[in-house]
Amino acid sequence: MASFPDFINENEIATSRTIGELITPTSPFEQKYGRENWTVAFAPDGSYFAWSQGHRIVKLVPWSQCLKSFAPCSTKNSINLTNPRLSRQDSDAGQKNKPREHTIDCGDIVWSLAFGSSVPEKQSRCVNIEWHRFKFGQDQLLLATGLSNGRIKIWDVYTGRLLLNLMDHTEIVRDLTFAPDGSLILVSASRDKTLRVWDLKDDGNMMKVLRGHPNWVYCCTFSPDSSMLCSVGAGKAVVAAIWV
Repeated sequence: MASFPDFINENEIATSRTIGELITPTSPFEQKYGRENWTVAFAPDGSYFAWSQGHRIVKLVPWSQCLKSFAPCSTKNSINLTNPRLSRQDSDAGQKNKPREHTIDCGDIVWSLAFGSSVPEKQSRCVNIEWHRFKFGQDQLLLATGLSNGRIKIWDVYTGRLLLNLMDHTEIVRDLTFAPDGSLILVSASRDKTLRVWDLKDDGNMMKVLRGHPNWVYCCTFSPDSSMLCSVGAGKAVVAAIWV
């Protein structure tokens, strides 16, 4: 039987209601990729909401604009992303990194999403390399996308530019998680029965392969202090690993 923390009123759970619904535009093209919505994610600072809307497309929507649009549509419980209020581009071109709505074509079905942001004082764990191709500042926001073909693509959220293409998994990348300490350590869980650890501050170098699961790995997450990694997989398997 489920239990809840003391600060949660169980009676209020039943009063929750839908405030809006994001509708995927119908498209006659690329039906082979399907229109399934497999994953959603919030940026750590609440600036963006991302969702896979099928046809290998990820939609990035400024969350503040979403909330403004949900309010007048709450009686209908739906919102179409072709709404011109969500499609307006920022008129102040000089304001850097202003959240704006856009889409990213990932090239294959998107199974997992994760946002990551950097803390500059958190250096790469690879001490033998004196230079890196990317220098991630504190104002930069990254989006990792796990794909059906086993690849992980890393994007600059504000520009939509592809930064890295990680290619070591051999099956669907089912889940992604960034360490919450700002180190840009990324862990991926795959149907190839492995978890892989990547250091994005070291240009996406793969640091470790974790093989504790005998079957597909479904999900992974870090503890709040980034010291422990937990994962779940097929066959009722739960694996916890001490990270630091």
